[in-house]
Order: sequence, then structure tokens, then C-alpha cells
Amino acid sequence: MKCKRIIITLLIITILFTLTGCDKDEANNISETFETNTTSVKEYEPEYGGQLVLPLTVLKTLNPLISENLSYYYFSKLIFEGLFELDQNFDIKNQLAEDYIIRDDGTISIKLKENVLWHDGEKLTAEDVAFTINTIKYANNDSTYKKMWDAAMGNYYSSNINRIIDVYVIDDYNLDIKFDINFSNSLETLIFPIIPKHRFVVDIENKNSYIKALMEDDYTPIGTGPYRFSNYDKYKSIRLEYFQDYREGRPYIDKIIGKILEDDELALTAFEAGQIDLTIALGVDWEKFDQNNRVRILEFVSQNYDFLGFNFSKSIFNNEQGHKLRKAMAYGIDRQAIIQKVFLGHATQTDLPIHPNSWLISDEANAYGYNLSKAREEINELGWKDINGDGFYEDENGKEITLRLITNSYNPLRLKTADMIVEDLNKMGIHVIKDYPENIPDNLTEEMVDNQWEHLNNRIIRGDYDIVLLGWSISPTPELSFAFHSSQIKSGTNIIRYNNQAMDEALLEAFGAVNKDRKLKAYEKLQSVITEELPYVSLFFKNKALLIDKKIMGDVDPTFHNIYRNIEKWYIPKEFQEEVVDKK
Repeated sequence: MKCKRIIITLLIITILFTLTGCDKDEANNISETFETNTTSVKEYEPEYGGQLVLPLTVLKTLNPLISENLSYYYFSKLIFEGLFELDQNFDIKNQLAEDYIIRDDGTISIKLKENVLWHDGEKLTAEDVAFTINTIKYANNDSTYKKMWDAAMGNYYSSNINRIIDVYVIDDYNLDIKFDINFSNSLETLIFPIIPKHRFVVDIENKNSYIKALMEDDYTPIGTGPYRFSNYDKYKSIRLEYFQDYREGRPYIDKIIGKILEDDELALTAFEAGQIDLTIALGVDWEKFDQNNRVRILEFVSQNYDFLGFNFSKSIFNNEQGHKLRKAMAYGIDRQAIIQKVFLGHATQTDLPIHPNSWLISDEANAYGYNLSKAREEINELGWKDINGDGFYEDENGKEITLRLITNSYNPLRLKTADMIVEDLNKMGIHVIKDYPENIPDNLTEEMVDNQWEHLNNRIIRGDYDIVLLGWSISPTPELSFAFHSSQIKSGTNIIRYNNQAMDEALLEAFGAVNKDRKLKAYEKLQSVITEELPYVSLFFKNKALLIDKKIMGDVDPTFHNIYRNIEKWYIPKEFQEEVVDKK
């Protein structure tokens, strides 16, 4: 899919952020109920033991610094940890770091936890952190975490990305990480897995050490997380066992098996057959699993954000009249109807390209509800009238107004969404035509889908459209200059060609807000500019669901960037700890 591929590549990389669970003692007091049939309910307390089978898709490497496999990213978080993590609101929390100070010159002074052991029994030190950073700096610019660093810098830093960060070891548990500029997401750039220096450095740290640490084949994962690597049967499974010396206490579940399957569809089939213990639901019709007494459904908001973008190179959008027209559309599109009819209720309405769970979200997130009378008020202020009585407005000069909507209509949900938007806009008197194929071919192939994306992308680049319905994969740490800053018109990431000084200033202020309070205020200001200016009419974030066997209990609380959050506190009652036999 090609348009993904305008900007989404950068955004997908930035979802490689960690997340953690509850405090150490919180889960110890949890009791659960398990329904064995429709009439009896039994209570359970946390117990040790058991085995969990998780899905993996086919992967190229077990190296967490270079893997681009999302299922392994989730899985590797059981093995590896970072300096920091994100909580359920995407706020920074310490993981391997005990404490930190952000200094005026942009340096982050970090004190490490002193009771952390690698899975081979060695102690974690500041040398390990420094080695990991130097390894990432040595890697190719298209490597996973190098791209993450680049995305975190937005459009404000164009020189060699290696120059933005240096690390200085003070002693075993203290280090300074120095950035050559101050920016609000500096801590978020430090969310990457730490690897053990002693496994890759023989005598002296050099490029050969980094090459070894970046190898793809025959990689043995050694981390500091709750589970340690046991065995890898290529193309079949990865086996983990609990780490007895984990500093937060022994995980309840003894063994984890990652069962390698061809794709997500086979993972769902394997879950339905009882071969794995959880998976992500596909599509939006997951209520059917409610009928299965074995299955629990946990819904969460994904990173997938849909919006309407306007071509600001067209005069109809690029003036005060265009502002009123965009507001009219924001009021005139019934997003809740789309969510209910197209997504079966499994989406979350928003007016901002910032995740609804983010600690940065403000009250501006829901400024525009469906209100047809307000929509028409905005149109009337333009001086538009339906002169010829055809149900559509003509402009103040009596000229007929017709707008074209383009989208990737070979996506069934996107097609239904586009059709409903066109219907809503036509109903309010704005004549919008469907400038996209209205039917999905019966013989649809991946090549046909890719070709449509290519065609759509080319039209966006040429500016051959009025309105576009698209979706982004949004990072939990929003850096929105790619979409709205005027400097990005030339680069092509500001696909709508939007140019507004107040927006540029708000984006710069948000980027440079290093203090947490200043960052919150700066993002509040930015959100006010977005909702007032409406460069996009935001629609919704799509929801996803984790399907999980009910035998798994504890604080199971998935997020889109860590579906295994709190896994060290999950447990399986003794009577359900039957041995799972992997026959393949």
C-alpha cells in the first residue's frame, strides 16, 4: 500500500514505545471470577504456574534493535526493557531508570536502578545503556530506532541524526545523555530496549562490537525483563521461562510460548481452535465471540486515525470563506452514525489527531458534534443560496459549487465511510461527488489495492482533488509538524498544502516545551489552533479488541503499543494449568 508510505512509515516507527503495568503489590490482592457455565461462578486468587501461548507472525530476527515485526515487538517486551516506558495515558514512567533530571542545556542526567540483573546474572550498568545508544547510532539510518529518533525530531532538525545525541557514563549507575537541542519529546526518544554490552564487547568497544550487536541471524536475546529466553525453533516457536531474579518479583505464569504463524488471519484461526491463548480480533465484528464462554473481549483505542483533508491550494478552502465551509462540514457530518453503522460502534470520535487516551488531550477533543442547523448557519454566513432549487448551494455569485472527494475505496470500511460522508454533505446542501470507484471488484487482489493507493498518492501529490478521506497511524507522542507545518508543503508530508503562521508558531512552541507543565500548556494551545482552524476535519480513532482465554486472569489491560501490558501480574488458576502440547 503506497500512500501509507507517504508519512505513515515514520509514524508507525514511533509506536515502538514501551508501556508498563501496575505497582508491584497491586495485583497481589486481585481476585477474579471464572464462569464455568451459565449458573456457577467461582472466585480465584493469583497462583504461580501454567503456560501461556502467544501468537507471532513469521519473523526474520530475534534482535529487538532491528526487528520490524510488530508481533515480535510486543513479545520482545517480555524479555527486554528500556530506561523509560509509557503508562496508559502515554505519560513517561521510569523502567530501568530510578530517577532523572532534565537540565537547562538539554542534558538528561539519569540514575539507574541498582538491583537490575541481566538474564545471565550480570548486573545492569550505565555502560550497557551507553553501548546500546552507540549501537543504534552506528546502525543504518533506516533501522528501527534510528527512524524513531528522526520522527521524534519532526521537521526541526535536518542534519545527521547521530549528532543530536551523545552519552557520557559518570559511574556504574549514573550517566548523562546530551541532546544538542532542547525539545519536548527528548525522554520519548529514550524508549528503546537496552542490550547487554558484555555480550558483544570482547576487549574494547568498537565497530565490530556494534556489528555483532546488530546481527540478524543466530541472535540470543538476553534482557532484564520478567521472562528469559529459553529456545527458538525457527519458523515454529520461541520459548521463554520466568526470570527468578526479576526485581519486581517472580511473574505468576511459568512459561511463555510464542507460536509462529503465517499471518494474523491464521493467528485468529489458531485462537478459535484453542491452539493459542489470545489474539487481536480482525475487522470490527467481534461481538460474535461473546457467544463463546471461553473468550473474553477487551476493547481498546487503536492508533488508526481517520480524517478529511482539504486541498488548500484551492481558493474555496484557503480563505475566511473556506474556514466557514470547513466548520460547516465539521458540524454536518454525523460521525456517530458512521461509527455505529460502519464500525458497529467500535471507534472513538475525536476532533484532534491526538490519541484520546493521551495525557496531553484537552477539552478541545470534542468541539464539534453533529448539528445540521449550525452547519447551515455557517453556510448562510457565506452568502450561499440554493438559487435553482436543486437542493445544492450556489455561491454568492450564483455559481454552482461541486467538490470532489477521493479515497482508497477498495478498503470496504473506508468506502462505506466515504459514502456516508458524501450523503451527509449532500443532505446539508454541499454538492460533493464520489471521485472514487463505488464498487469493490469481486476478484480484488493485493496488487489492485496497491495500484489504487499509487493512483491516490499521485493525485494527492499533483493536487488533483478537493477533499480526501485518509487515515494515519498516530504516535502516542504526537509531533504534528509533519502534517500542518508550512515547511512540510515542499517535502510532501503536509499533503493538504496548509500554511498558517499561528499553526507554525503553536507547533514550534509544542516542540520546544521541555518542562512538563509547559508542554501541557503548549499542547493545549496547539489543540485550540487545530480545532479553530480545522485543517483536517477529524473523524475518529478506530478501536481494536484483544480476544483472550478466560482462564487468564489478573490485570489484563492492553493498549495499542503494548497488548501484553502487566503480563508479569497475569495468572492462571491451578485447575486450568493443563500442559499445552505443541504438536508442530
